[in-house]
Amino acid sequence: MAGAANKFFVTSMFIWMAPIAVLFAFNHDLLPGLSQLSPHTLTLLSGLVAVVSVNIVMGFYIYIAVKDKHEPTSAAEAKASLTKLNKGKTASRASKKD
Repeated sequence: MAGAANKFFVTSMFIWMAPIAVLFAFNHDLLPGLSQLSPHTLTLLSGLVAVVSVNIVMGFYIYIAVKDKHEPTSAAEAKASLTKLNKGKTASRASKKD
């Protein structure tokens, strides 16, 4: 579980950092060949690239989440996880009734 939380945290940081880095690069002429563009075109292009960068980061997160999907390797393991889940639900229902 800690691995999933760590991956989510890292992905969240990239979702914040990627568009800010793109906008910074466009606004401070860090990318060659963009100085000839008009300010209006530069703003539109930087916004579009920032949005695309966020979508790419989210796509990678979805890919990693699907790839790391935990599936039981045996019927006994599946039954044990369902039993554990059902015991937890029963205990929480009993505590709510009190």
